Amino acid sequence: MAVLRHRVHIDDYPIQARQLPETGVKKSMYTKPELLTICRRSRKIAALACIVMLLCGSAWAEIAVFMEEPYGRFGHINPTGHAAIYLNQVCAASPTELRVCKPGETGVVISRYYRVAGYDWFAMPLIPYLYAVDRATQIPATATPVSVEALRDAYRRRYLRSLAPDGPSGSIPQGDWTQLVGASYDRKIYGLSLRTTPEQDRKFIEMFNDRSNDSHFNLVYRNCANFSETVINFYFSGAVHRSFIFDAGVMTPQQVARSVVKYGKKHPELDLTPFVIPQVPGTIQRSRAVHGVAESLVKSKKYVVPLAILLPETTGVLAVSWFTLDRFRFPKDAEVLSGAALVKAETTEPNGLTAPLPDKTKRTESAAESGSQKQAAPALER
Repeated sequence: MAVLRHRVHIDDYPIQARQLPETGVKKSMYTKPELLTICRRSRKIAALACIVMLLCGSAWAEIAVFMEEPYGRFGHINPTGHAAIYLNQVCAASPTELRVCKPGETGVVISRYYRVAGYDWFAMPLIPYLYAVDRATQIPATATPVSVEALRDAYRRRYLRSLAPDGPSGSIPQGDWTQLVGASYDRKIYGLSLRTTPEQDRKFIEMFNDRSNDSHFNLVYRNCANFSETVINFYFSGAVHRSFIFDAGVMTPQQVARSVVKYGKKHPELDLTPFVIPQVPGTIQRSRAVHGVAESLVKSKKYVVPLAILLPETTGVLAVSWFTLDRFRFPKDAEVLSGAALVKAETTEPNGLTAPLPDKTKRTESAAESGSQKQAAPALER
């Protein structure tokens, strides 16, 4: 990874240069590769401190794609996983409204979801998205199904009741709203970050806040990976594209990651940085490896046998392409960023949402009025 001119001011973080052990260095500024080395060598720096230093600092703006492993019954049927976007300088005023982050805030994770209050996308602060708590000091070292259910419900009652109202007699409601918080309890997350600019973030915020947010989810051509594709391509035009060889033209989280790796290697000035956020230890079932379409078909007997009978030529092409062509491998030098050994990296601002969810009808009417008064923003979806 090339050493860039842009450097990180250690004074921007809770860990000062004098506190960095085993380095013998008194510098007040470090490049990202140097920070990675410090994180690897030091056992005294809490893991989330590395997350904050590498992703959430105010020294530069970044975008990262999250490629998340599949889990549960649906993950067994569809092993392509989930895709989301992390922006370290964009924050959430509400789950459907973006704003520029204040100093000390850790950014937002934004993605497309299916059957959550009729919305297309939601934006959640980083720490709640990963661990269903407001602050890093509240993250548990281990998790059970019962403890995670309690954490998610407590967060829902504070911030998400308009999305997921109480069930009968105040009970925890059913539904997919649970995907919005506590992702690291369910699955391992692979990340790839690229450097951006504050100006790109401002344009993105303006466009997203002005556009409609109505769900039209489709598993084949309007899924979470399509959403990530569109956001990445807003920042870097043409960076992500479909693969007809590995995924039969369907956009998948793995294909988004593959495209970002290739784009980052072609543009070293963007400082491509891979990282892994492990699944929180505990009694919750472990997530599965992420597969593309061709890999899922080739490795799964329940798919490949009937497909070989019905479409033998197509099955043969997919199998040959998967076995002979260059398959995607996540970078081996990825930093492992666990949230279990916390916490020296407490942020100066709580990571909760700062405003209630706006009324959807009023939001739609407001967006229509705004569109009639100024030129329409570029279309986000193809």
